[in-house]
Amino acid sequence: MKLLFSFVLLLFSATVLAVPVNVNKESAEKIAESLKGVGLKKAEAIVKYRQEHGAFKSADDLTHVSGIGAKTVETIKQDILLK
Repeated sequence: MKLLFSFVLLLFSATVLAVPVNVNKESAEKIAESLKGVGLKKAEAIVKYRQEHGAFKSADDLTHVSGIGAKTVETIKQDILLK
């Protein structure tokens, strides 16, 4: 029983973990799907900002996007790819 519980817990944990995503290349849908706490509206804002201002040079540049603050960036920083 403990083994079954451990397996279910591990399986659930794997689906909750964020997947690293390149915010300079991916679609809004992929960004929203991959970054914890970033929904479709924020992901669309990321893509719009990227199209208007060019590629992000650092994860901290995401704070220039409306609706994304330093706290959000700290939370998702390890899952952001830039190249």
